[in-house]
Amino acid sequence: MRMITVTKNEDGQRLDRILARYLNQAGKGFLYKMIRKKNITLNGKKCDGSERLSEGDEIRLYLSDDTIEKFSKEKLPDVKKISLDIIYEDENVVFINKPSGMLSQKAKDTDESLVEYLIDYLLDSGALTREALKSFRPSVCNRLDRNTSGIVAAGKTLSGLRILSSVIRDRSLGKYYLCVVRGNIAGKKEISGWLLKDEKTNQVKILNKELPGSAPIRTAYRPLGGNGRFTLLEVKLITGRSHQIRAHLASIGHPIVGDAKYGDKAVNREAEKNFGIKSQLLHAWKMVMPQQLEEPLVSLSGKSFTAPVPEKMRLMTAAIGAGSSLEAAKRETGKAGRE
Repeated sequence: MRMITVTKNEDGQRLDRILARYLNQAGKGFLYKMIRKKNITLNGKKCDGSERLSEGDEIRLYLSDDTIEKFSKEKLPDVKKISLDIIYEDENVVFINKPSGMLSQKAKDTDESLVEYLIDYLLDSGALTREALKSFRPSVCNRLDRNTSGIVAAGKTLSGLRILSSVIRDRSLGKYYLCVVRGNIAGKKEISGWLLKDEKTNQVKILNKELPGSAPIRTAYRPLGGNGRFTLLEVKLITGRSHQIRAHLASIGHPIVGDAKYGDKAVNREAEKNFGIKSQLLHAWKMVMPQQLEEPLVSLSGKSFTAPVPEKMRLMTAAIGAGSSLEAAKRETGKAGRE
């Protein structure tokens, strides 16, 4: 017999879903058969699998150790060791400064992504156990393109993951980016349109009217400085669509420097020659928490977290005369984040 005590990460989840993760090699038919035969019970009583669990509940598996081991093989990430740039961490959440070139999540089974590096980090630090992975896997709440750097929020617990995902979904979490674009932009503005994605090419088009399959987008920006040829922008993402910032700015004649997909090839060659830039200068710079967060994240209410700007981006902002503007913008964020 094996007893599973429900933790706070499983609180509120259905029994059958917990069982499916714990006995992840078993089919649904087997699980429901064991429930019907009372080989699986909840708090010593017969169950049907639809029950919502509470922390402290006891699930008993009246199965042999061999059967349990056969059906509960947990594949742990086998990834190279990465030193993550942690901006903030508590028992529920962790904010990470993702470098350009790293996937936020796997695109295919053979990929290594920030999710796998996060799990490996939490296992090494003791914040996560192999047993806990059977019922809950920490994950990122927002995704950045592979070649976009910056802050990624992740949930270490189910409650942390749920709350962060909720405030991202309802747009109450402020998301600010920095980017260097071609051309001169003199004033702040909010632009809108519709975005249509081609899943086959993983490329998007910006439209000035709605078409079937398109989604409305809104992007706000303000210039922080520049030299006439290039401008450093702070961008606030109001809607969060795939490639939105890159394609939206390119559609108004201000592509991001280094962007191979939506950018200016001549400008990109110049940036690579002078600064070694080989990917878009787009950095997820700042997250501003809503004023009223739920427990257990209430202590983060209203706080701001920033991700240090990559060195190549810092060098180019200095070269175009926007270095002092960048430093001034950083001071506006206060002292909540690590600089």
